[in-house]
Amino acid sequence: MLNEFTMSMKNNKEHEKLEKAIGYTFAKKSLLQQALIHSSALAEKGLTTFCNSNERMEFLGDSILSVIVSRHLYRNLPQKPEGELTKLRANLICEEALYKYAIKLELGSLLIMSKGEENSGGRERKSILSDAFEALIAAVYLDSCERGVDALECAADFVVPFLPTKEALEGGKVKFHIGDYKTALQEIIQKDPNVVIEYEIVGEHGEAHCKTFEASVKIDDEITGIGSGSTKKEAEQQSAKAALIKLGADI
Repeated sequence: MLNEFTMSMKNNKEHEKLEKAIGYTFAKKSLLQQALIHSSALAEKGLTTFCNSNERMEFLGDSILSVIVSRHLYRNLPQKPEGELTKLRANLICEEALYKYAIKLELGSLLIMSKGEENSGGRERKSILSDAFEALIAAVYLDSCERGVDALECAADFVVPFLPTKEALEGGKVKFHIGDYKTALQEIIQKDPNVVIEYEIVGEHGEAHCKTFEASVKIDDEITGIGSGSTKKEAEQQSAKAALIKLGADI
């Protein structure tokens, strides 16, 4: 089913350039290709999007990224408490950070998407580029698994160069991205260890390639904020922002 799209992929030289940039050569090129297929390209052809686009890869890449960044911080900041490590991790894996990583790799120019998505600025859209970066992590991981090598280490070899060095972390030279409302809310709430925060996607609407999600955040089972966004992550961030405003936080 991917043949129609792989025929229109950028030429091999551009793929080789990307492989060189991430320090990894794919044995199974179809995994690299799938990581670069946005769901809109399949949706406009009436094909199933979640199986053959990079959506499922993004899901896997998100988890792998969290493990890699957590380990990087744990190893390099042995004196930092859990709360500070959590804040740093959230900053390094938020949409804004992943968007900047993707820009460095020029992923936007390599993505396959519908004409409508492209004409509406899809190649520069933060949510699309950040998802593509996570999908690329998953592609490296899956390809490494099939080759029988240490998949997590291969993925880490790709990701870690984008992260602050030990010296930068120790020197407090990490630039924080504005808009991580979930971490801000967590920092306020965790002052009371008995309070529980829970996020839930409560609705979605729109075409498959252009959805809007709605999320709520509950504090001790009480809905404190509701927000919407073009991704589930963004919707959760906006719900956290709404909760902060309700709690009287200065944001």
